[in-house]
This record gives sequence, structure tokens and C-alpha cells, in this order.
Amino acid sequence: MNPSIPERYHGVWARTLLQMPGKRDATTWVRWLQTGLWHGDLRVPADADRATPHGLALQQGFAGTTTITRPDKILPEVCTWQRTIDFQPPRSTPDAGHMVFEGPDRLIETGAHAAYLEVWERLPGSLGQRIALAALDAAGEPTAERLLVSGQYLMHLRPRRAAWPAGTAPDDTLDTLVQRHPEAADELLDFGIAFGRWADGVWSLERATRPALEGATLACTLQRVSQADATVKCEGLPLHWRVLEWHAPD
Repeated sequence: MNPSIPERYHGVWARTLLQMPGKRDATTWVRWLQTGLWHGDLRVPADADRATPHGLALQQGFAGTTTITRPDKILPEVCTWQRTIDFQPPRSTPDAGHMVFEGPDRLIETGAHAAYLEVWERLPGSLGQRIALAALDAAGEPTAERLLVSGQYLMHLRPRRAAWPAGTAPDDTLDTLVQRHPEAADELLDFGIAFGRWADGVWSLERATRPALEGATLACTLQRVSQADATVKCEGLPLHWRVLEWHAPD
């Protein structure tokens, strides 16, 4: 698939503010990494006790493809995040927002299907190379596991293996499911997302759905071995990957 969104959206965006009716949040740690087509997102509430299943279940994160459209010329363009994998259960409405740039590195998003406003600021050093990879299974077929690079930042996302429990309804939260099915908590929470700076072959993990990984530094190299395939040498990650997007030195 060819990159399809404007370059002004590329990079890593930090959310600095969320406003909703009755709620204001300026403390949740949020990063949205955007390549030419693919996105990854991780959100960690500042007050979540991540030593507990409840606290872990309050985290959010997802990956997929991004589209930019303008169905109504009177309104700002619409960014839609089409989620391929999601830490939380499925939503009942699309994840889409009207986007207005207040400058090259500051973006205001207002909900297209819900009442909210988010302020995004692009991180320095997050432009330049763009890579999106899909891990290969034992048969050499692409899986939903993703590795994304934008500039000096890398995000890895591995979906859970377990299916959602029977009876899961749209807009159920993961916390609700963990409370409803405590015997399945470990399987439901087994969804790995990690984000950090990647420079000089070292990945410094800043945030992860597994808190024990935060602060770790891992030797990590990516190499394109053919037009279609790449290898990743990094502790805990698969070796063989399919190239979805590669705008970087081979």
C-alpha cells in the first residue's frame, strides 16, 4: 500500500490536553506515531496503579492505517484512525476527528462522532525516516504485530492472542471485562505496546503497557534484506518482518 496522507501529519505527536463535557485531562501520557500510512498510539493515565489488573486495564493503545478526507468543504478535513489492533474492546463509532493546524507542529482535533477536543504537539526529532513492518509467522505470512519508526522514535505493538470473551459488547472497556472475567485477566491484558527513542542502534523505552520495560535500553537494529522483507535484531522481538513502508536508508 502506498502512503496516502499529507506529510504535515507525519511524526510523533504528544497530546497535551483533552477536554470533554465534565472532564479536562492534561496529565495522561499519550503518543501518536504516524508514518506515511500507518499509525501507532499509546495512552497511559498518570494516576493508574499499574501494579494491579485494574490499573493496567485503564491503558489504551492501537495501530492501523490512517486516512485524511474532507467530505464537507465547509468543515475542516477529517482524520480517521482505522484500527487493525486495539488494546481496548471494539468501539461502536469510528475513531475520527476534524483537524486544524495552528502551526506546523501544533494540531487541534475535535470529535467527528463525539464531543471532545484534543491538542497535539509534534515532538522534535520525529521527522525523517519512516518505517512500518509486519511480523511474519512461522509460515512466513504477515501477522497483525507491528513495528513503526518515525524519525528517532520506535513503537512496537503486539496484539493479544486471546479472543474477546463471549458477550463482549461495543464500547465495553477492558477494565469492565477484567472485572467480569477475572480468571482471564492475564490473557486479556497480554497486549504489548512499547515506545521510545531509537538512535545509534539503541532503543530507550519510555513507556510500555508492561511497566517493567520502562527505562530499559535495548540494542535494536533494522535491516531491509529485500524489497519485501526486513530483519529486526532486538531482544524480545521476532526476527523476520514484511515491509509495509520503508522511507529510510537500506
